[in-house]
Amino acid sequence: MKSIYRANILFTKEKDRFDVLERGYVAVEDGYVTGVAADLKELDSNGAEIIDFGDKLLIPAMNDVHVHAPQYRNQGIAMDLELLPWLQNYTFPEESKYADTAYAERMYRRFVHDMWRFGTMRSTIFATIHLESTRLLMNLIKENGMGALVGKTVMNQNCPETLCETIEDAIANNEALIAEFNQPKALVRPIITPRFVPSCTSEMLKACGKLAQKHQIPVQSHLSENLSEIAWVKELEPESRHYGDAYNRYGLFGQTPTVMAHCVWTDGDELEMMKQNHVMVAHCPTSNFNLGSGMAPIRTFLEEGISVGLGSDISGGHDLSIFRMMVYAIQVSKMHWQRNREKAFLTLPEVFWIATKSAGTLYGKVGSFEPGYEFDALVIDDSDLNFDNYSLLHRLERYIYLGDDRQIVHRFCRGKEIAEPKI
Repeated sequence: MKSIYRANILFTKEKDRFDVLERGYVAVEDGYVTGVAADLKELDSNGAEIIDFGDKLLIPAMNDVHVHAPQYRNQGIAMDLELLPWLQNYTFPEESKYADTAYAERMYRRFVHDMWRFGTMRSTIFATIHLESTRLLMNLIKENGMGALVGKTVMNQNCPETLCETIEDAIANNEALIAEFNQPKALVRPIITPRFVPSCTSEMLKACGKLAQKHQIPVQSHLSENLSEIAWVKELEPESRHYGDAYNRYGLFGQTPTVMAHCVWTDGDELEMMKQNHVMVAHCPTSNFNLGSGMAPIRTFLEEGISVGLGSDISGGHDLSIFRMMVYAIQVSKMHWQRNREKAFLTLPEVFWIATKSAGTLYGKVGSFEPGYEFDALVIDDSDLNFDNYSLLHRLERYIYLGDDRQIVHRFCRGKEIAEPKI
C-alpha cells in the first residue's frame, strides 16, 4: 500500500543540521520511505492515499538503545546508591521475581505500554535470565507491532543463586530464542547479553562470543560505567589490557554488531579499540548521574567517529523519555565544556541525530525520512506550546524541552500505525 503524509517534516540526514520541510510530503510504500519533497508534484502520487496532518510536526520515532525492562517497577527507587550496592540490594532482588511469568507479564505489559507512550518504537533491551519471561516480553512487543532487540541476560557468578545459570543452560536457552525469533526482517530479534564482565566467568564469556558469531547475532553489555566496577574487572580478568579487551578476547566487542552502555571512563586504548571494532556507545546520562558514575565524553566519541545512541537505562535512569535524554545529554556535555572549552557542547541537531538516525543503525535503516529507510515516525500536536508563531525548529525544540507524551497523536513503526497497547 502506498501512502503520502503531509505535515511539517523535520529530520536529520547529517548530525549537524535539520532537514525541514514546511507542509512537506513523505511518501511511504510497504513500510519504507520512497521519497520526501516540498511539493506533491515531486512524488509519484498515483494510487496513493494522501493523509494530511495539518500544522502538526512529523519526525522520526525514538530509539532507546539501552533499557532494562525487568527494572521497570524500580524507577525512582534507591537513587542515592552507587552501581554495585544498587545492583545487590535492589536490582537483583527485583529481577529474581521474573521466574514467575504471571508477575513478568504484569510488569512487561506496563513497560511496553510506556515505551509506546513516550514514542519509542525501537529499543535494545536487557531482560532477565529466565527463558519463559524473556519469550513473553518478545511476544508482547511483537504483538504490538514495535521493534526491539531483546536479550536473555546471562550470569553465572557474583549474583544471587536465583539469577545464576550454568553455561549449558545459558547457551541452550539462547539457542531456543534464536531459533524462534531470529528471522529475516523480523521486528523483534534476539541479542546476546552477558550482563557485564563481573557477572560472567571467562568460560561463559567465551561461550557467548561463540554463540554470537555462530548465528551472527548482535551483542550488548556494559562498559566502564563506574570506577569500582573497572577495578573489579581488572581483578577478574588480569590478562586483559582494559575493560573493553575483556570482551574483545572472547569475541564480544564488535565481532558482530555491538552496543556497550555507558563508557563513562573510556579513553586511550579502549577508545581506540571501540573505534576500530565499530562498537556503539549507549549514552545514558540520567543513570550516570543517579548512580554517581560520571559524565561520558560524547563529544570525543563523535570526533573519533564512534557511533552513539541514547539509552534510558531504566532503572538506573529514572525516565523512559528519549526526548528528555536529549536534553540531559546536552546538559552533561555543557558540564564537560566547563572543564574543557576546546570540546564544544552538543547541539540540538546532534542529539536528535544521535537519538534517531545514529541509534537507528542498530535496527537497519531506521531513524530518517530518506528513501529506503523504514518509516518509523511520530506526529506531534504542539498547538498548546506554539502560541506565538515560532519557527518549526523552535517548535521542535520547545517540544523536546517542554512537551510530553500526550502531544504525540500518531506513532508509526515500519509504516504501520501502532495502536495503544493493552495493560
